[in-house]
Amino acid sequence: MYKIQTLPLPFEVETKAVLKKTTLASRALSELKSIAKTIPNEAILINTLVLQEAKDSSAVENIITTHDELFKADIFAELVSSLATKEVQNYAQALKSGFEIVKKIGLLTSNHIIEIQEILEQNKAGFRKQVGTTLKNAQTGEVVYMPPQDFDTISYLMSNLEKFINDNELSDLDPLVKMAIIHFQFESIHPFYDGNGRTGRIINILYLILQGLLDLPILYLSRYIIRNKQAYYQKLQNVRDTNDWESWLLFMLDGVEEIAQETIVLIGKIKALMQDYKQQIREKYKFYSQDLLNNLFKHPYTKIEFIEQDLKVNRQTASKYLNELTEGGFLIKYKISTSNFYINQPLFDLFVNK
Repeated sequence: MYKIQTLPLPFEVETKAVLKKTTLASRALSELKSIAKTIPNEAILINTLVLQEAKDSSAVENIITTHDELFKADIFAELVSSLATKEVQNYAQALKSGFEIVKKIGLLTSNHIIEIQEILEQNKAGFRKQVGTTLKNAQTGEVVYMPPQDFDTISYLMSNLEKFINDNELSDLDPLVKMAIIHFQFESIHPFYDGNGRTGRIINILYLILQGLLDLPILYLSRYIIRNKQAYYQKLQNVRDTNDWESWLLFMLDGVEEIAQETIVLIGKIKALMQDYKQQIREKYKFYSQDLLNNLFKHPYTKIEFIEQDLKVNRQTASKYLNELTEGGFLIKYKISTSNFYINQPLFDLFVNK
């Protein structure tokens, strides 16, 4: 049976292959950080890309929703009936809350991780206190791993993990290698009754921000994990079974590089679409403003109330702007219940067809 080791690990894990891959992943991440700064309002990326991460991370756990349901939920929360959509919204809120914590405090403690899991699962169960948790093969039902069973061991290991996350003097490993080790350690401790996978994937992003490798939570590794779900679980277990750290680290570093490159392309497309809208709307309408443009891109589905708030105009004026933009082909108008909403279809298509 695998016994979790405290961190830092007492042996070398940065092999030649790992170091080479780390260089490539770091380069891609640095480019992503740079291009994100060229988008004029950070809410545009946070509001849209956090939802993509939330959707894909939840899908890893077979919680499935659609882009349409998510964006509708963003504007008509009271009409959300899908349990899966609510869970994805909780994930997005947990990630945003975690982002605010690391940005404001510059630390990610066990208590912060508990806070994040509370938002995610909408309960206050905290660390596991009862025995009986096992991880099983989804197909065969066979127990593949038994995490620590008692509260004291879980608390001790989480305290050790907290130190490893926050004290850079403990280890001189590259931060991306440390991120992969932190993820393995957290998933092996499995401290909560529910939400360990999704909480662990939130920690990945927050650690990159904590280390200054990203300014915004926009690297959604869950997309890579869901594409390679079987390999993800297998490589996690191989570390426990055979101490195969190299394969696990290379897998995670591949993910960072691949998703960073894809997100660079996506942000480039968002930026080009914004430029196109800016040029055309400014030429056609006297009411053009940067705030209006920002609104249309931070809310792929927008509504009159959002325009009122963002542009500080009355309802009649907001309605006039949206209807004129609809007539001009920039938005598509829909009705739900008794309310209208407006879709930036080209932006929506970028996320659906990414």
